[in-house]
Amino acid sequence: MNEKSFEYIVSACLAGEECRYDCKAKPQKRVIDLVNEGKALSVCPEQMGGLPTPRPATEEVQTLVFKNEDGTDVTKEFLKGATEASLLAKSHNVQTALLKSKSPMCGYGKVYDGNFSGNLTEGNGLFSRMLEQLGIKIEEVD
Repeated sequence: MNEKSFEYIVSACLAGEECRYDCKAKPQKRVIDLVNEGKALSVCPEQMGGLPTPRPATEEVQTLVFKNEDGTDVTKEFLKGATEASLLAKSHNVQTALLKSKSPMCGYGKVYDGNFSGNLTEGNGLFSRMLEQLGIKIEEVD
C-alpha cells in the first residue's frame, strides 16, 4: 500500500499544537494553512520519543547527548522521536521541512549552546540533521 505524499513536514507547534516543552504553541499562519490544505504532515518528534508535555527545557550538551535543565538525560527519547519522525517524512515522500527555530530537535542554523544560558550557536537540531541526511530541504520558521 502506498503512503499518502505530503509536500511538507512541519513542527507541530508551528501548526498550532500546544506541544512545546512549556505547553505552548508558536502558530504560524502559513504552516497552519498547509496542514489544513492537506499539503503538510505535522509532527512533534519530542512527543513521538515519549517525552511529556509540559517538560523541562532541553539542550544538546554534547554531540548526541541531550539533557533537561535539571540534568536528566533524554538522549534516548530524542533519538527515538527524531528517527520515527524522519521515517514518516521518508515514507510520505516529503520534500521540504518547515521547522521551529532554535530547538534542540527542530532548530536549523542556530540552536541553544547547551549551557542553558540563552546563548545561541551555529548548528542544527537532531531532527533537522536526520532530515538533511535524507535530502529533505529545511526552512527555519519564526
